[in-house]
Amino acid sequence: MAKKSDNADKQQDKKIEVEEKLNGEELQDELRPDNGAGEEAHDKVVEDQKEPGPEEKLAELQDKYLRLSAEYDNFRKRTLKEKIDLQRSANESLLVSLLSVSDDFDRALQSIDDARDIAAVKEGLKLISAKFNGFLSQQGVKEIDAGHKEFDTDLHEAITKIPAPSKKLKGKVVDVVQKGYFLNEKVLRYAKVVIGE
Repeated sequence: MAKKSDNADKQQDKKIEVEEKLNGEELQDELRPDNGAGEEAHDKVVEDQKEPGPEEKLAELQDKYLRLSAEYDNFRKRTLKEKIDLQRSANESLLVSLLSVSDDFDRALQSIDDARDIAAVKEGLKLISAKFNGFLSQQGVKEIDAGHKEFDTDLHEAITKIPAPSKKLKGKVVDVVQKGYFLNEKVLRYAKVVIGE
């Protein structure tokens, strides 16, 4: 009998809990100032904020894609134009510096026809050559020293091999056909050389 009364007590307790919950919800509904009118407004707001359908999402994504594509294309064109302008202006300052050397050559060529003193002409050409070499060194260009050095494929380009005039020159550079140059420690042009064997 004790079991039956325990079960009855438990059922009674559950029934009381359920009633309290229901009363609490009803009380909360009564405390609302709009008494249900808010639910209609809330439902309307929820309807307005519904997620867009698949077609709307697709249209939005396509619009974003087109805008991004156009923006990237404009960026690419602008940077290409800036790069070309930068290259033009860099070459401009180099060429302006070379014009003085060109003027010196023009004056030397004019004076060769009227010159009677060959030594003066030679001296003038040496001065022009020194001025031009000074200009190259200012730009970071320096000559690769290749004469009678060990053949190095990183610096030299072998044109041919000839019998070495002496045992010391075997495997070394015997003659430099065309000078090579560095530009800031990077090979600008390889020296064309003849190797002794």
